[in-house]
Amino acid sequence: MEVLYFDCCPTYGTAVKILEGVFSEEGLEAEVELVPVDTDEEAERLRFPGSLTIRVDGDDLFPVPERPGYALGCRTYITPEGFSGSPTAQIFREALAKLSRLG
Repeated sequence: MEVLYFDCCPTYGTAVKILEGVFSEEGLEAEVELVPVDTDEEAERLRFPGSLTIRVDGDDLFPVPERPGYALGCRTYITPEGFSGSPTAQIFREALAKLSRLG
C-alpha cells in the first residue's frame, strides 16, 4: 500500500495514523510506504490526483476520474461530517472491505 503525499499537506500524517489504527483493529497486516511527491512533474508522472492518495497494488483506494493534467494539490474526501482532507476510519474500513471482496 502506498500513501502519496506532499509535505505541505496538513492531513497525511493523521490519515496514516487512522489507516494504521484500522489495520490494527481489523487484524490486518499491510506495509504502508510513504511516497513523497515534490514537484508538478512527479505529480504528472505518478498521475497524482492530490495529497493524500492511497494506492493498493497501483490502484487508487478511492478512484477518481482521469483528468487532463496532474499537479501538486490537496485532495478532499466526502465524510459524514462534510469535506475532509482524510477519509474517516469507517470510510477506510468500507473501502478495504470492498477491495477484499473484489480481490
